[in-house]
Amino acid sequence: MTSSSGTSPGRIVYAGFATAHHSGGVHVMTQHVRLLRDAGYEAWLWLPDPANRTDWIADDVPMLFGATTPMGAHDLLVLPETPTVQGRDPAPGGRKVVFNQNHFYTFAAGAPGEDFPGWSPAPAVWAVSAESRDVLAAALPGLPVSVVPNPVDGELFTPRRTDRLRVSWFPKKRPREASLLKRLLAGDPRLAGVELVELVQAPRTEVASTLGSSAVFVALGHTESFGLPVAEALASGCLVVGYDGGGGHELFEAPGAWRVPDQRPLLVRDQVADLIGNLDSLAPVRTENRRWVLERYPSARTGAALQEAVASAWPRPGTDTVAVHPAAWLDTLGPNFTAFA
Repeated sequence: MTSSSGTSPGRIVYAGFATAHHSGGVHVMTQHVRLLRDAGYEAWLWLPDPANRTDWIADDVPMLFGATTPMGAHDLLVLPETPTVQGRDPAPGGRKVVFNQNHFYTFAAGAPGEDFPGWSPAPAVWAVSAESRDVLAAALPGLPVSVVPNPVDGELFTPRRTDRLRVSWFPKKRPREASLLKRLLAGDPRLAGVELVELVQAPRTEVASTLGSSAVFVALGHTESFGLPVAEALASGCLVVGYDGGGGHELFEAPGAWRVPDQRPLLVRDQVADLIGNLDSLAPVRTENRRWVLERYPSARTGAALQEAVASAWPRPGTDTVAVHPAAWLDTLGPNFTAFA
């Protein structure tokens, strides 16, 4: 592949964050870096401070560190949707992409201007689902938007042998509703003997082990662009009940996924109880869930879409510059950004 100037493409640098606990968004960035490296590109994950190096990011992910980093005229800088601040260009003159993993967070740093984000040159945008692409294309008609779908790791997320009957969920996006739901499930005689597991800041391997040994996963997504936990639960052979979070509606087309109207915990409880009562007859559906999601979200599809997105981004203008890590604007989020509504 060559750029429009006839020279070989330069580096692809993903600006991420070294969060203390596993971050799905940063993890997807590391997957991109690996896929690009496997395809022959020079890709890096850029973290703002080496002192914050986290142990959940694998050692084989190549990294850059520092509050700033030089970018060449043939390099590509990939930035998260938050914090994207109107008029504060992290790499003036540089070639940039906003990797938007949640369209609901697009304007988390404040009100946008007419030319959002007001950078020069303007960035391209990558989304993770068709829903997210359509929303962003309508909200940002002046920017090119393409889809790079999330991959689902079918080797890590797989059914596991267990003698337990288990229902699991992540409470993070809806902590108040999750506490209520736990009480409802625990008090229902139809679910006597069922282990209820809340996944709170759990390592990825623990998440995989729990999902693989769960019969039912309760989806408590909120303002999602995709909802990777639901996809990973399907790959793990779970039946799924709950909320699609908006952008996750495509995952509820799986044969063993039941969408419940938003904020209806009694309906969630009753659907969970019904599934637990019919697990034997639903065994083929659990197997079909895994086949369905792995056919639609393999790494190969992500890699191909990523290479197409890179090829589209490279002909856009770019000059030598010094990039500022977006951590410099984290304080702009404040009350405009929250982990849950």
